[in-house]
Amino acid sequence: MHNYPTRGTCSRGVSFDIKDGIVHDVRFDGGCSGNTQGVARLVEGMEIHEAISRMKGICCGYKGTSCPDQLALALEKALKREEKL
Repeated sequence: MHNYPTRGTCSRGVSFDIKDGIVHDVRFDGGCSGNTQGVARLVEGMEIHEAISRMKGICCGYKGTSCPDQLALALEKALKREEKL
């Protein structure tokens, strides 16, 4: 399980698992409940590179980031960590 403290969003963090390059069990801590649940369900079972490419760079209003963008950044960080193992 990976945990990532989000920055610049209403959510405080996001956790998820990666199994064989596939995203599983995404859970946001806080944030807009409907939106974060929707994002979590949409990426469930998605290949990690596809999830990153779909969500990276999405902004929420004036914030310059969003919960999906923070998830993409967290996935990138986890991917880099796993590649070093």
